[in-house]
Amino acid sequence: MYFNPDTLAFVDGEFIKAEAARVSAYAQSLHYGYAVFEGIRSYATPAGTRIFKAEEHYERLHYSCRSIGLPFSYSVEELTSITYQLLEKNGLADAYIRPLVYAGEPNMTLKHASSSNLLIAVWDWGKYLGDQSLRLSISPYQRPNPKAVPIESKVSGHYVNSIIASSEAKGRGFDEALLLDMNGYVAEGPGANFFFEKNGELFTAPQGSILRGITRNTIIDLAREAGISVTEKFFTPDELQGATGAFYTGTAAEVVGIAAIDELEFSLPFSETLGAQLAERYRALVTGALVAQTA
Repeated sequence: MYFNPDTLAFVDGEFIKAEAARVSAYAQSLHYGYAVFEGIRSYATPAGTRIFKAEEHYERLHYSCRSIGLPFSYSVEELTSITYQLLEKNGLADAYIRPLVYAGEPNMTLKHASSSNLLIAVWDWGKYLGDQSLRLSISPYQRPNPKAVPIESKVSGHYVNSIIASSEAKGRGFDEALLLDMNGYVAEGPGANFFFEKNGELFTAPQGSILRGITRNTIIDLAREAGISVTEKFFTPDELQGATGAFYTGTAAEVVGIAAIDELEFSLPFSETLGAQLAERYRALVTGALVAQTA
């Protein structure tokens, strides 16, 4: 699904066959989840292949490394250039891009690594959550406490929480989970940010216990450019009563509608919501059909 015998990956300064990539069985990242990553997309546009917001993604990768004390020396410009080369070598334009910075040396201690390794992989990957509106369930698992881990960093180990919550919801027949924070406020999905629509306005969780996603920020900018009010606030599940629609945003998921959360059915089909309008604008932006102030 992700690679074939001809697929190339970038590993520590070289373009190599993806199936040849190896890591030590004693690597600190393998044992403790001590690694950081990004999810990025490229698109075929009238001007050629374009990596959407490469600079923002790679700046966040640097921030994530700093937040856990993982050394990393590649510049944003170097990372962007390497990624375009990798896409070209694999013959990809519309692609998902996964940079991973990890501690690959044998190390069973709990001390910061003294060096890091870099993997960049690319593959053809459709919308992670599909195109159909989702049925969510509020998870019994909470998002991690931001005083315990740097929640705004994309640390690999954080996503154990995501795997557990998503699998639990799907095991009960839902499409995906919706997680609350440690105070009982709605936070986000296992791998996407959450918005809901009520009285012609959009609402989403603020900084605190969420990853402030790059797609999330883009949608907020697109909404405000279109004259749509967006409020970032803490809210409980009870405040979703009376909402007419909701959606998830994320690089892998892009923008996907939500039909229901447990017993709460939203009154409008996603196609008639503000979220659907913004999904169209987002698609036009990433494919080069729309030039926005935030592009």
